[in-house]
Amino acid sequence: MARKLWAKRGLAALATGAMAVSLAACGGEGAGGGAGGGGGDGEEGGLVGVAMPTQTYERWIADGDAVKTGLEEAGYDVDLQFAGDDIPTQQSQIEAMISKGAEALIIASIDGTALGSQLEQAAAADIPVISYDRLIRDSENVDFYVTFDNYEVGVQQGTSLLTGLGVLDESGEPAADAPEGPFNIELFAGSPDDNNAGFFFDGAMSVLQPYIDDETLVVPSEQTEFGTVAIQRWEQEGAQSRMEDLLTSTYSAGDTNVDGVLAPADVLSRGIITALENSGYGKGDLDMPIITGQDAEAASAKLIVDGKQYSTIFKDTRLLAEQAVTAATSFLEGNEPEANDTETYENGVKVVPSYLLPTVIVTEDNLEAELVESGYLTEDEVASGQVDE
Repeated sequence: MARKLWAKRGLAALATGAMAVSLAACGGEGAGGGAGGGGGDGEEGGLVGVAMPTQTYERWIADGDAVKTGLEEAGYDVDLQFAGDDIPTQQSQIEAMISKGAEALIIASIDGTALGSQLEQAAAADIPVISYDRLIRDSENVDFYVTFDNYEVGVQQGTSLLTGLGVLDESGEPAADAPEGPFNIELFAGSPDDNNAGFFFDGAMSVLQPYIDDETLVVPSEQTEFGTVAIQRWEQEGAQSRMEDLLTSTYSAGDTNVDGVLAPADVLSRGIITALENSGYGKGDLDMPIITGQDAEAASAKLIVDGKQYSTIFKDTRLLAEQAVTAATSFLEGNEPEANDTETYENGVKVVPSYLLPTVIVTEDNLEAELVESGYLTEDEVASGQVDE
């Protein structure tokens, strides 16, 4: 399913503007060969290691391809590796990148606490480390962080759940004709070893908790703590299994139905939807609950169009990849990358300078404008639920 994402989506424009400076500084010779499989000799640019967590999910393939292409456009060799969600594999891959002479590392970690030794090796070799989307924790050897405003992502998820239920209107204000409720909801959170998962959950609960307190929202399972509702490794199967358990333990009597589900990622949404469909939701008089998501994956875009998933959060990974390339280029040219947040992302040892990117709530109403007209997905990809190779 891997593809040349930027060529397909017209992102060669990253070689212009700020990137043009990088090209000039690197000689503008094009991509080097290296382990990443580019062309040319890369003598001007040097080697950049890019460590991604997995190829299981569409978004990480897209991220990896986008970062690799952007670095190659800037004149660097690239060693792009996917770790199959296996921590020892990622550790070994990063150590190999250091041994090969990488001059910068861009790392989307599997477990944000498991790379201390590898980062010490990088620091000893004066290799700058850019944490990509997932904050690497418990190490002073993290030099920069590129991500989205993850707390705001959670706020948007909570808001879209309430909007879908009719409690809030499209502007996020209390709806004048809001149904009385109460609404039965269940809560899901992301992987506990991913620092972002806590931001997503806290942001969502900042919106939902007042409505839980006044009983507009009810959580029949009474499972509301992050540690209880978190899904290890963001596994679709884990979300499906937990939803099945909830339906059996809490809703099997048939006198209570699920009205909404806070799902922090599209991959979890799909597992939740499978469990609900297997229990009869979306059939006859039993409506599919309002279900949130994140990542604007093609499979979930189709589910939104089909009326099975209510919303997703569009995090334009093209912009994230661009920012990672810009940060790496700054370090390699002897400069400090521009940060727009120097207070929020404390990793247990230090506050990591960060660049945060904006996000958008996507529902059926604006999916065409946000995802298709922007070139992020094609109409065929939305219709099929699959990304073209």
